[in-house]
Amino acid sequence: MQHPAVPELAHTHTRPIHWVATATAVAGVIALSPALQPGSATAAQTADGGTRAKSAPAAAAPATTGVTFPLQCGPVKAVVAKKASGDLDRDGRPETVAVVHCDASMGTPPDAVYVLTQAEGAKAPRVVATLVDPKDRYTVTDFAVRAGDITATLLGYSSPDVPNCCPDVKDSVKWRWQNGAFVRSTPAQARGV
Repeated sequence: MQHPAVPELAHTHTRPIHWVATATAVAGVIALSPALQPGSATAAQTADGGTRAKSAPAAAAPATTGVTFPLQCGPVKAVVAKKASGDLDRDGRPETVAVVHCDASMGTPPDAVYVLTQAEGAKAPRVVATLVDPKDRYTVTDFAVRAGDITATLLGYSSPDVPNCCPDVKDSVKWRWQNGAFVRSTPAQARGV
Protein backbone atom coordinates (compact mmCIF):
# COMPACT_ATOMS: atom_id res chain seq x y z
CA MET A 1 0.00 0.00 0.00
CA GLN A 2 1.27 3.40 -0.95
CA HIS A 3 0.95 6.23 1.54
CA PRO A 4 -0.12 9.68 0.41
CA ALA A 5 2.58 12.31 0.17
CA VAL A 6 0.44 14.79 2.09
CA PRO A 7 -0.85 13.89 5.50
CA GLU A 8 -4.63 13.66 5.90
CA LEU A 9 -6.32 16.97 6.54
CA ALA A 10 -9.04 17.21 9.17
CA HIS A 11 -11.34 19.36 7.04
CA THR A 12 -11.56 16.79 4.22
CA HIS A 13 -13.61 14.35 6.26
CA THR A 14 -17.37 14.89 6.29
CA ARG A 15 -19.08 14.89 9.61
CA PRO A 16 -22.79 15.12 10.46
CA ILE A 17 -22.45 18.86 11.09
CA HIS A 18 -21.39 19.33 7.45
CA TRP A 19 -24.56 17.61 6.22
CA VAL A 20 -26.72 19.71 8.57
CA ALA A 21 -25.08 22.91 7.31
CA THR A 22 -25.55 21.88 3.66
CA ALA A 23 -29.20 20.92 4.23
CA THR A 24 -29.85 24.25 6.00
CA ALA A 25 -28.29 26.21 3.13
CA VAL A 26 -30.33 24.33 0.48
CA ALA A 27 -33.55 24.81 2.50
CA GLY A 28 -32.82 28.53 2.75
CA VAL A 29 -32.35 28.86 -1.01
CA ILE A 30 -35.57 26.97 -1.68
CA ALA A 31 -37.50 29.06 0.85
CA LEU A 32 -36.27 32.35 -0.60
CA SER A 33 -36.64 31.42 -4.28
CA PRO A 34 -40.28 32.65 -4.62
CA ALA A 35 -39.22 36.08 -3.38
CA LEU A 36 -36.39 36.20 -5.89
CA GLN A 37 -38.48 35.35 -8.99
CA PRO A 38 -38.50 37.82 -11.89
CA GLY A 39 -41.55 40.04 -12.37
CA SER A 40 -44.32 39.26 -14.84
CA ALA A 41 -43.76 39.88 -18.51
CA THR A 42 -44.38 43.42 -19.72
CA ALA A 43 -44.32 43.01 -23.48
CA ALA A 44 -47.10 42.19 -25.90
CA GLN A 45 -46.93 41.00 -29.46
CA THR A 46 -48.06 43.48 -32.09
CA ALA A 47 -49.95 42.69 -35.27
CA ASP A 48 -46.72 42.83 -37.30
CA GLY A 49 -45.06 40.20 -35.09
CA GLY A 50 -42.90 42.63 -33.08
CA THR A 51 -43.25 43.39 -29.41
CA ARG A 52 -44.20 46.52 -27.56
CA ALA A 53 -43.91 47.31 -23.88
CA LYS A 54 -47.12 47.60 -21.94
CA SER A 55 -47.32 50.81 -19.98
CA ALA A 56 -50.36 49.89 -17.91
CA PRO A 57 -51.94 46.71 -16.61
CA ALA A 58 -54.45 44.97 -18.86
CA ALA A 59 -57.85 46.62 -18.88
CA ALA A 60 -60.85 44.72 -17.56
CA ALA A 61 -63.47 43.54 -20.03
CA PRO A 62 -66.68 45.60 -20.02
CA ALA A 63 -69.39 44.32 -17.70
CA THR A 64 -72.91 43.71 -18.99
CA THR A 65 -74.67 44.98 -15.87
CA GLY A 66 -76.33 48.34 -16.32
CA VAL A 67 -76.07 48.28 -20.13
CA THR A 68 -79.15 49.35 -22.08
CA PHE A 69 -79.34 46.92 -24.97
CA PRO A 70 -81.22 47.98 -28.15
CA LEU A 71 -83.79 45.24 -27.57
CA GLN A 72 -87.54 45.88 -27.33
CA CYS A 73 -88.83 43.64 -24.52
CA GLY A 74 -92.02 45.46 -23.53
CA PRO A 75 -92.84 44.90 -19.84
CA VAL A 76 -90.15 42.24 -19.31
CA LYS A 77 -86.43 42.87 -18.99
CA ALA A 78 -83.52 41.88 -21.20
CA VAL A 79 -81.45 38.94 -19.93
CA VAL A 80 -77.80 38.25 -20.76
CA ALA A 81 -77.84 34.51 -21.50
CA LYS A 82 -74.15 34.15 -22.40
CA LYS A 83 -71.10 36.38 -22.56
CA ALA A 84 -67.43 36.11 -23.47
CA SER A 85 -64.58 38.59 -23.72
CA GLY A 86 -61.48 39.12 -25.80
CA ASP A 87 -59.49 41.77 -27.62
CA LEU A 88 -61.41 41.62 -30.89
CA ASP A 89 -59.93 44.69 -32.60
CA ARG A 90 -56.40 44.17 -31.24
CA ASP A 91 -56.18 47.58 -29.57
CA GLY A 92 -55.02 46.18 -26.23
CA ARG A 93 -58.43 46.61 -24.57
CA PRO A 94 -60.88 43.68 -24.36
CA GLU A 95 -64.42 43.80 -25.66
CA THR A 96 -67.37 41.77 -24.33
CA VAL A 97 -69.75 39.90 -26.61
CA ALA A 98 -73.18 39.25 -25.07
CA VAL A 99 -76.02 36.96 -26.15
CA VAL A 100 -79.19 38.69 -24.95
CA HIS A 101 -82.91 37.91 -25.13
CA CYS A 102 -86.12 39.07 -23.51
CA ASP A 103 -87.05 37.33 -20.25
CA ALA A 104 -90.15 35.56 -21.59
CA SER A 105 -92.00 33.29 -19.18
CA MET A 106 -92.94 30.87 -21.98
CA GLY A 107 -91.41 29.80 -25.26
CA THR A 108 -87.98 30.51 -26.66
CA PRO A 109 -87.45 34.21 -27.31
CA PRO A 110 -85.02 35.03 -30.12
CA ASP A 111 -81.47 35.95 -29.20
CA ALA A 112 -79.48 39.02 -30.11
CA VAL A 113 -75.68 39.24 -30.10
CA TYR A 114 -74.07 42.55 -29.15
CA VAL A 115 -70.46 43.72 -28.85
CA LEU A 116 -69.67 46.02 -25.91
CA THR A 117 -66.67 48.25 -25.40
CA GLN A 118 -65.68 50.71 -22.71
CA ALA A 119 -63.35 53.57 -23.42
CA GLU A 120 -60.67 54.38 -20.88
CA GLY A 121 -62.17 56.66 -18.27
CA ALA A 122 -65.78 56.00 -19.39
CA LYS A 123 -68.28 55.31 -16.62
CA ALA A 124 -70.24 52.63 -18.49
CA PRO A 125 -69.78 50.30 -21.46
CA ARG A 126 -71.68 50.86 -24.68
CA VAL A 127 -72.98 48.67 -27.50
CA VAL A 128 -70.84 49.18 -30.61
CA ALA A 129 -72.13 46.40 -32.88
CA THR A 130 -75.13 44.14 -33.37
CA LEU A 131 -74.06 40.79 -34.81
CA VAL A 132 -77.43 39.03 -34.59
CA ASP A 133 -80.68 41.00 -34.62
CA PRO A 134 -83.60 39.46 -32.66
CA LYS A 135 -85.99 40.11 -35.56
CA ASP A 136 -84.10 37.38 -37.47
CA ARG A 137 -85.51 34.85 -34.94
CA TYR A 138 -82.25 32.99 -34.17
CA THR A 139 -81.36 31.03 -31.06
CA VAL A 140 -77.61 31.17 -30.36
CA THR A 141 -75.77 28.03 -29.21
CA ASP A 142 -72.10 26.94 -29.08
CA PHE A 143 -71.05 30.53 -28.47
CA ALA A 144 -67.35 31.41 -27.90
CA VAL A 145 -64.67 34.09 -28.31
CA ARG A 146 -61.22 32.72 -29.21
CA ALA A 147 -58.15 34.37 -30.73
CA GLY A 148 -60.12 37.39 -31.95
CA ASP A 149 -62.91 35.29 -33.51
CA ILE A 150 -66.52 35.16 -32.34
CA THR A 151 -68.09 31.80 -33.17
CA ALA A 152 -71.64 30.56 -32.71
CA THR A 153 -74.22 28.16 -34.01
CA LEU A 154 -77.48 29.83 -35.04
CA LEU A 155 -80.72 27.86 -34.96
CA GLY A 156 -83.37 29.47 -37.14
CA TYR A 157 -86.31 28.99 -39.43
CA SER A 158 -86.60 28.44 -43.18
CA SER A 159 -89.87 30.39 -43.35
CA PRO A 160 -92.26 32.36 -41.09
CA ASP A 161 -94.59 29.33 -41.17
CA VAL A 162 -92.19 27.18 -39.10
CA PRO A 163 -93.33 27.19 -35.44
CA ASN A 164 -91.05 28.80 -32.83
CA CYS A 165 -90.72 25.47 -31.05
CA CYS A 166 -88.99 23.74 -33.92
CA PRO A 167 -86.10 25.53 -35.66
CA ASP A 168 -85.27 23.79 -38.94
CA VAL A 169 -82.10 25.67 -40.01
CA LYS A 170 -78.67 25.41 -38.36
CA ASP A 171 -75.79 27.75 -39.33
CA SER A 172 -72.25 27.77 -37.94
CA VAL A 173 -70.94 31.32 -38.18
CA LYS A 174 -67.82 33.30 -37.33
CA TRP A 175 -67.23 37.04 -37.03
CA ARG A 176 -63.82 38.73 -37.19
CA TRP A 177 -62.88 42.41 -36.97
CA GLN A 178 -61.56 43.51 -40.39
CA ASN A 179 -61.12 46.99 -41.83
CA GLY A 180 -63.20 48.68 -39.12
CA ALA A 181 -66.17 46.28 -39.06
CA PHE A 182 -67.16 42.79 -37.95
CA VAL A 183 -67.20 40.53 -41.00
CA ARG A 184 -69.37 37.41 -40.85
CA SER A 185 -68.27 34.21 -42.51
CA THR A 186 -69.82 30.79 -42.70
CA PRO A 187 -67.49 27.80 -43.01
CA ALA A 188 -68.11 25.67 -46.10
CA GLN A 189 -70.83 23.06 -45.69
CA ALA A 190 -71.90 24.53 -42.36
CA ARG A 191 -75.56 25.12 -43.19
CA GLY A 192 -78.01 22.37 -42.33
CA VAL A 193 -81.75 21.95 -42.55
